[in-house]
Amino acid sequence: MKDADWIERFEGLSRLPAPIKDVLVSRSQIVKVPGGTKVFGPGLEPDNLLLLVEGTVKVSQTSESGREIVLYRVEAGQSCVLTTACLLAHEAYAAEGVAETDVTAVAIPRAVFDELAATSPQFRTFVFAAYARRITDLFRVIDEVAFGKIDVRLADRLVGLAGGSGELEVTHQQLATELGTAREVISRQLSEFQKRGWIRLSRGHVSLSDPQALERLAASA
Repeated sequence: MKDADWIERFEGLSRLPAPIKDVLVSRSQIVKVPGGTKVFGPGLEPDNLLLLVEGTVKVSQTSESGREIVLYRVEAGQSCVLTTACLLAHEAYAAEGVAETDVTAVAIPRAVFDELAATSPQFRTFVFAAYARRITDLFRVIDEVAFGKIDVRLADRLVGLAGGSGELEVTHQQLATELGTAREVISRQLSEFQKRGWIRLSRGHVSLSDPQALERLAASA
């Protein structure tokens, strides 16, 4: 990937005036992060806005009791709303971001972010449009945790994580973290799905035997 090519992968940035594009390209840096790396964590302040070109970063938060919940994932073509919020407010992170895969990202330094946010209406539009979309996603997570039925939410997450393969390497604890609940709750529900013939369970592995049934349940919310 050429240094200037990345900017065309982000719809909001590709429409920026040429002088603003030149500033972003010349003053930003392409970084590569191996899968499993902690990208940021609680108490740390961001030095850069990261725009993902390739890979996935999982953003999660852990309560005082030790229960972890996945808030959202940042994927190629997206930025991290938490990083944006921390840059705007000059505050530290309250959650953790971990690279689920090998990641290629563009690091826009804080100074460049501050400068363009102050002087470029088009850049501000890009930043706040991405921010608004992700805030909507976070409200959905809150609504699901507070009001969603666990069987419906689990069915939806199994289908989403498995993709088209119908297979996923995942533990009961990892699924509990995804949904913000206890491992015992997930284990009981997975056992029920297996009794219905919808999935097959083995150690650290789930096979979707009847993904259509899971999809119907997920759509019943």
